[in-house]
Amino acid sequence: MATTQQSLFEKMRQDSLLDGSSAIYLESMYESYLEDPQSVSDNWRKYFDELPQDVNTNGAGEAIHSEKRDQFRNLGLRLQPSAPVSEDAEHREKQVKVLQLINAYRFLGHMKADINPLEEGEKKSVPELTLAFHNLSEADLDTVFSSGSMASLGDAKLRDIIDQLEGVYCDTTGAQYMYISSTEEKRWIQGELSRHYLKPSFDAETRKYLLKQLVAAETLERYLHSKYVGQKRFSLEGGDSLIPLLDELIQRTGSNGTREVVIGMAHRGRLNVLINIMGKSPAMLFNEFAGSVDNGGRSGDVKYHMGYSSDMNTPGGPVHLAMAFNPSHLEIVGPVVVGASRARQDRRDPEDARRAVLPIVIHGDAALAGQGVNMEMLNMSETRGYHTNGTIHIVVNNQIGFTTSAIRDARSTEYCTDLAKMVGAPVFHVNADDPEAVINVTRLAADYRLKFRKDVFIDLVCYRRHGHNEADEPSATQPLMYKKIKALATAQTRYSNKLIEMGVVTKEEVASYIADYRKALEDGVETVPHLIPPGQHTQDFPVNWERFKEGKWDDEVDTTITAEAFQRLGLKITETPENFTLNARVKAIVKKRAQMANQEVATDWGFGENLAYASILDEGNPIRISGEDVGRGTFFHRHAVFHEQTTGERHIPLEHIDDNPKSFAIIDSLLSEEAVLAFEYGYATTEPDKMVIWEAQFGDFANGAQMVIDQFISSAHQKWALHCGLIMLLPHGYEGMGPEHSSARLERFMQLCAQENIQVCVPSTPAQIFHMLRRQIKREFRTPLVVMTPKSLLRHPLAVNEMADYTDRGFQNVLDEVDDLDPSKVTELVLCSGKVYYELVERRRKESVDNIAIIRLEQLYPFPAADLKAVLDKYPNVERYKWTQEEPFNQGAWLSIQPNIREVLGEDAKLVPVTRASMAAPAEGSHKAHVVAQEKVIASTLNLI
Repeated sequence: MATTQQSLFEKMRQDSLLDGSSAIYLESMYESYLEDPQSVSDNWRKYFDELPQDVNTNGAGEAIHSEKRDQFRNLGLRLQPSAPVSEDAEHREKQVKVLQLINAYRFLGHMKADINPLEEGEKKSVPELTLAFHNLSEADLDTVFSSGSMASLGDAKLRDIIDQLEGVYCDTTGAQYMYISSTEEKRWIQGELSRHYLKPSFDAETRKYLLKQLVAAETLERYLHSKYVGQKRFSLEGGDSLIPLLDELIQRTGSNGTREVVIGMAHRGRLNVLINIMGKSPAMLFNEFAGSVDNGGRSGDVKYHMGYSSDMNTPGGPVHLAMAFNPSHLEIVGPVVVGASRARQDRRDPEDARRAVLPIVIHGDAALAGQGVNMEMLNMSETRGYHTNGTIHIVVNNQIGFTTSAIRDARSTEYCTDLAKMVGAPVFHVNADDPEAVINVTRLAADYRLKFRKDVFIDLVCYRRHGHNEADEPSATQPLMYKKIKALATAQTRYSNKLIEMGVVTKEEVASYIADYRKALEDGVETVPHLIPPGQHTQDFPVNWERFKEGKWDDEVDTTITAEAFQRLGLKITETPENFTLNARVKAIVKKRAQMANQEVATDWGFGENLAYASILDEGNPIRISGEDVGRGTFFHRHAVFHEQTTGERHIPLEHIDDNPKSFAIIDSLLSEEAVLAFEYGYATTEPDKMVIWEAQFGDFANGAQMVIDQFISSAHQKWALHCGLIMLLPHGYEGMGPEHSSARLERFMQLCAQENIQVCVPSTPAQIFHMLRRQIKREFRTPLVVMTPKSLLRHPLAVNEMADYTDRGFQNVLDEVDDLDPSKVTELVLCSGKVYYELVERRRKESVDNIAIIRLEQLYPFPAADLKAVLDKYPNVERYKWTQEEPFNQGAWLSIQPNIREVLGEDAKLVPVTRASMAAPAEGSHKAHVVAQEKVIASTLNLI
């Protein structure tokens, strides 16, 4: 043992702090010290701090506990009892038990807390929080003990220690945070919980304002209930404290520098939040209740899915609020919100971003626990490409899922919020019928998020006064729960009565609050006190979508580049730092790309795609690409990220195109499709001038994100008038590798196509992918682009281009025959897309077939009717037309596209499909079976069988 430690030990012994019975005491104190250094006195902390760290460590410079435990036992054996001081020894052992009791409250106090308004007055027994569990008794209550890190108490009677622990951890707030690995975070939370308990900050004016918020929440619901009888509104009643919670959150974060707040929530309470937080006009809402037959040619959506934006005054300046549009698929809006928030943060200075932009996601309890997208969203919360410096999660905990019992059937965890533990996010459970506790928890959560840049949860434990919707009869399935609910006074009534008893307000004042709010509703005027009238917010928000609303599909855009740019940028994407050792295979690819830039060899897919990115960056548009293998590319073609083979250092040539590394981001994502695609969708809806791309590892992986595709990507414009330029790259092609990764399910996207909602393209050359990507960013409108990208074509010897294909012409929706056929001799014409084209061409050349022309449709939707007709008109003697595809008859493009083709061909034209037979799975499981089936498609198309 070090000399300094020995001297400290001897001093403590002389001061009667140690004797031969101290081994257990020492060990217990050391346990407390390891958990929280502040939980022991200054002397003990200094003693433990000076324990030697170099005798035996765990590899991280930390002393192994077993080694220290043995030291304490040896020290105990060396010591002779000073004198018969059994009382001192007994007190020391009880002191250890007191510290353990304090720790138990920190771990388990939430289980005893009065957080459930439906269990008011019910006594909860938690054995670990009893005196007997720790070998203490009522006889010890007046004994003075050290309270460890309870700094406000110091040495105090046990009864006073317990009283404060009960007040901090077992009142109407229950805090879960001891699973957090950071001692700093735990210590901070302990201090803040104690501070809020010891120094309540609610003066009369604050309480009156809080009451008015509750009046607004309740009165709106009652007004709608009486005026629109039987109409669904998914009321907030029972969770009314959400309104003061959100108001406090906006005001507090605004005072700390927040300039933008992005909110996502499902339908429960949404109308209340729109009116009482977002400042939507009640008159506008009433018009939505009345309904309309004209949505400007769009489908529109129900009122409780609609988004809104507004501006609020806060003590720190104006704050812009944006509520995301949301379908009925509940939690799917979460990653959309964090994606939109990340986009807003990325256009700000990094040091300002965490304060300036706040994402808030409001969950339902059953949905939070039951829907896997939340696990995916939390898993991305601290990754480099997806973090938002912390999201504040609010759970409107109705304690029921539609009609499913929350405790017995909705989950297998103690709390619906237990998934927060996976990322060490604290959870503050709070009784929604105690609005002052709700405000304290809100302040705590806001300050935690700002300080530690992490997610945090507020579990607003409440109830649902009506059924799932107002037409339901909840007592039919939950009779006991709803018997309690019917007997409960509302949060507003309870708080009013409390303030009346305190003399803060009178009954007449409460009645006037209700009357004033109701009159505002009847007048149809905004009810939010901090609302900034439209057009008066002087702060500049640089997103402007107005210029993207009038574009037309047929408008030409120039996507060519100059020969100088072709060579300059082509070489730029091959540059590496000095002494940067590449993998041998990658080095060969990079060397060949330099030859392509110098026109020594034809360009391949990887070159064409990377050149597109380089040229877009060169013209001032930033790019973000994400997906599970996007840096390298699943099929070893992209290599946008170089890896030094001896140091592991990364170099990304595209970051150096415009000397601004922030312009280009390429992110190998976590293993998620649903949450990541939703994130990128949210990002793309916020950044119109940034190219945002999501690539599936295999095309059929988009299956895992079908909800995002159906509810947002394909329909958001028609439902909500939202624009989005997101690009989805989906590898697709039948290579004999089985049914799972052959098809990107093209048929599903084709079935979704209507009202020019998305673009579906199947580019077949490097120049086509180049121009298609550039066209997407240069057009004057923003519509999602779905791309069937190739696998084997990435290195196919025929899928190449010369420089002229990049400099002289743009994207072609239809590619004409490339061989030198006599158009007058063509009697059959084949239409196709993708990889099958090259197999047809190679076989036709081999068999010397000269009467069949092969035309490629590179854009399937919007259908390029005029372009196709212009090509077909070159062939006057065609007797039969064929549509050839690799996919089965019931899959692929055929069933969706054939009406469009027939319209171009005319009624008398003969059009037949050549496909695999209809199948339940996309492709054969055997490579041999694939070869047979593929041969039949090729041979049948060319009339060889």
